[in-house]
Amino acid sequence: MDFTLNEDQRAIEDAARVFAAEELAPHSARWDEDKHFPVDVLRRAAGLGFAGLYVREDVGGSALSRLDASIVFEQLSYGDVSTAAFLSIHNMVSWMIDRFGSDDLRQRYLPRLTSMELIASYCLTEPDSGSDAAALATTAKKDGDSYVLTGSKAFISGAGSSDLYLVMARTGAAGAKGVSAFVVEKNQPGVSFGAQERKMGWNAQPTAQVNLDGVRVPEANRLGGEGEGFRFAMAGLDGGRINIASCSLGGAQLALDTAREHLLTRRQFGQALAEFQALQFRLADMATELDAARLMVRRAAAALDARDPKATQYCAMAKRIATDTGFEVANQALQLHGGYGYLKDYRLEQIVRDLRVHQILEGTNEIMRVIIARELLRQ
Repeated sequence: MDFTLNEDQRAIEDAARVFAAEELAPHSARWDEDKHFPVDVLRRAAGLGFAGLYVREDVGGSALSRLDASIVFEQLSYGDVSTAAFLSIHNMVSWMIDRFGSDDLRQRYLPRLTSMELIASYCLTEPDSGSDAAALATTAKKDGDSYVLTGSKAFISGAGSSDLYLVMARTGAAGAKGVSAFVVEKNQPGVSFGAQERKMGWNAQPTAQVNLDGVRVPEANRLGGEGEGFRFAMAGLDGGRINIASCSLGGAQLALDTAREHLLTRRQFGQALAEFQALQFRLADMATELDAARLMVRRAAAALDARDPKATQYCAMAKRIATDTGFEVANQALQLHGGYGYLKDYRLEQIVRDLRVHQILEGTNEIMRVIIARELLRQ
């Protein structure tokens, strides 16, 4: 077992770190305040290969491993959590088209997705179908060589700004086996969007409802066969969970580093805060727990790369531990700053707000426990 990154991974890590420091971190607070979606910066990230990290090279992808991608997302989120997290969603959609789409679908969309000429969103959750994703009600009725999609998708990152929407819709009976996956273009008649959600965090990306009112989608825009969509969605989420866990690691690492600097420079009762043993112990626990979470994330990524039969379980474990730990580390860092941590002049309150949603999306952490327990009790 070798936990050391190889030379190529170090180079990938350095490239992502420099991009985050130069292109994300200086603007993060303003993007959050102004609710600005930095599409131009996302496209510059695509220029480094970050928009098709594990997409094949014939369509412009970087063909990297899930472990490589985890390293990238951790570094990018050190600069701005919200922007890095959106990029992870775009990558998930691109990978699903690359992995499950026809060659025609791949060639039509992926060269423009890997350059981020086109921006993509993932549409599974519905107003009445969250954790019980297989109960989705959006329908896709076959009509000649097309499908007619009707329904609504909720909490969609990029809604209204993205050009493509990977939509899970019901083509068959109730349950997971009746779901299919479709690529829907923004400008198709019948596609509309709800008002932008007013959120606690992730303000540097738009979030809204996607409404489909009799949207006609060519059969050629279906991924795989009818009834395979839910399986594709779950496969996408295994990688998505590693990505969002990695974003938690990066945001939490920034919070930890910020707290360390504060303890070294802030003085109370005639001495630096770093000299108080209680605070030393707290910082030590934060660092230890964050490093343990990082090891679990990288183990899960390696398992997914190796197609380990336990990869889904490992991804759920990693997502649960990294997002819980990431939020707790950021919250403790805020506490160590006292009243200053609560001010928008400091980055900590934004990190806490941005990391909180990671415990909810890509499957809530309660659902992660369901997945883990199901695997443990399988006979």
